[in-house]
Amino acid sequence: MQVLSDLIDTIIKAIGGIYPISKDIYDIIGIFFSVIVIHKTFYFIIGILWTRKFKPAKKKHKYAILIAARNEKYVIGNLLDSINKQDYPKELLTVFVVADNCTDNTADIARKHSAICYERTDTEHRTKGYALEFLLDRIEEDYGRMSFEGYFIFDADNLLKTNYISKMNDAFDSGEKIITSYRNTKNFDENWIASTYALHWIRSIRTNHRARSVLRLATNIQGTGFLFANEIVKDGWHYTSLTEDRALTADAVAQGYQISYQDEAEFYDEQPVNLRVALRQRLRWSKGHLQAFAQTGPYLFLNIFLGKKYIKTSWRTQEVKKKKSFKVKCLSFVESIRHRFASFDTLVQLTPISFLNLCRWLIVSVLIYSCYSYSNGINNLSVFGGSTWLAKLLRNYFDIRINLNPGISALFIGFIVSIWLRLLYRIGSYFVNMWLAVYLFIIENARIKKINFWKKILYVFTWPTFDIIGRYTIYAALFMNVTWKPIPHESKVTIDDINKGQ
Repeated sequence: MQVLSDLIDTIIKAIGGIYPISKDIYDIIGIFFSVIVIHKTFYFIIGILWTRKFKPAKKKHKYAILIAARNEKYVIGNLLDSINKQDYPKELLTVFVVADNCTDNTADIARKHSAICYERTDTEHRTKGYALEFLLDRIEEDYGRMSFEGYFIFDADNLLKTNYISKMNDAFDSGEKIITSYRNTKNFDENWIASTYALHWIRSIRTNHRARSVLRLATNIQGTGFLFANEIVKDGWHYTSLTEDRALTADAVAQGYQISYQDEAEFYDEQPVNLRVALRQRLRWSKGHLQAFAQTGPYLFLNIFLGKKYIKTSWRTQEVKKKKSFKVKCLSFVESIRHRFASFDTLVQLTPISFLNLCRWLIVSVLIYSCYSYSNGINNLSVFGGSTWLAKLLRNYFDIRINLNPGISALFIGFIVSIWLRLLYRIGSYFVNMWLAVYLFIIENARIKKINFWKKILYVFTWPTFDIIGRYTIYAALFMNVTWKPIPHESKVTIDDINKGQ
C-alpha cells in the first residue's frame, strides 16, 4: 500500500513539476488564438460604418428559386405568395419545390401557388442537402441546370420583401457569383429563444457580412436567403452534410470564390421558440461545423501558403491564364493575396477554438496546476482573480486570498479554485456580451420589429445564452452521433402583415 502511495505521490509531483513551462505554453497558445482573430476587431469597426453598395443592374437575369420543404403546410404558401409579389419580371423566375418525405399536403399547396413541385421519398438520406441534390438532378433532367443563370435557395418559412430579387439581381449583375442577404426575423418578440437567434443573425451582418463584402473577401452563407451562379452546380449539388451551408462556404472559398453580401435585399425568417428544438438545431449546427472543418480545413490551410496552384482550377484561374499583360499579372497578384486571406479567415471561422481552449484549460489550469499546488502549496491566490470587470469589481470589495501548505488539501482546493475562476470569467464575459445586444438594438433600430421596451431589456439579458449554448454543443457534438431532424414552422405571419407593421 505504501508503494502505491509513493508511486502516486511521485506521479503527482512529476506532473506538477512541469507547470511553469506548461503555463508558458498555455499563455503562448492564448496569445496565438488572440492574434489570429484580431482582424475581427477591424470587421466590427467597418461594419459600423460601411457596407458594399451595388449599382442598378443593366440586365435582368434568369433565375431558378429552390425550396426544400418537409411538412411545411403552414408556411410554404406565404413564402410563395411573397415570391409571386416580387417586382421582378415573372417570366424570368421559375420556382421549384422539393416536397421531401412529406406526410402532409405541402406538395399540393406548392402546386396551387404555381410552383413546380417534385416529391422525394428517401428516409435514409434525410438532410436538406440531399433534398437539394435530388431537386437539382430533376432540374437537369427536365430543364438543364445551365438554362438558369443563377439559383436562389430559401427555406419554406421565409418571406421576401417585394424588391428582394431586384436588389439581389443588382449584385449578381455586378459580377458576383455567390451573394447572401439581410436576414430579418418575423417572430423576433415571440419569446427569448427566438430573440437570441434574431440578434445572432443581425450580429453576423454587422460583424461579418458587411466588412467582408466591403473588403471583397468571402462571408459565410447561413442556410437560406442566398444566390449563386449556375457554374456552382454545373456538375450537380454535392453538399449533403448536416450543414450544407458551411460545406458550400468552405468549398467555395477553397476554390477562390468571393461570397458577397447585399444589404438592401431583405428577407424574414422564423426562429425556434422551443428550447428543446433549439438545442437540437444548435447541436446539428455544431456537428456540421466540425464536419466542414475536417473536410475542407486542410485545403484552406494549403491555400494560405500555396494559393490556387495546388487546388482544383477555378473560373477565375482559367480567366487569368488566358492573358499575359502586366495589368492582369498585377490583378492576379492582388487576387492571390485576397484569396489567401479569405482562406485564412474562413479557416479561423471553422476552427473549433472554443474546444481547443477547453482542452488547454483542463490540462494546464486544472490538472497540472492542481498537481503543482500539491507540491508547492497555494500562495496568496485571489478568490476573485481574473481580468474581467466583474472579477476586478469583486476583488476591489472582497479581496479574499488563499494560502495553503503543500499536500492533498492544496491539490483539491487548487482544483476547485481553477474551476471557480473559469466560471467567474465566463460570468464576467456574459455581462460584457450584453452590450453587443444593446448596440444591435440601437444601430439596427430601423429594421428591427417594434418591440416593447421591457422585452428589449429581457432580451439583452438573455442574449448571451446563444453563445453559451453554441460553446457547449460544440463540446457535445465531438462525441455524439447527430442526425438531421426538421424544425417545425407554424407562423402565420405574411409579408403583408410585415409591411403593415412598418
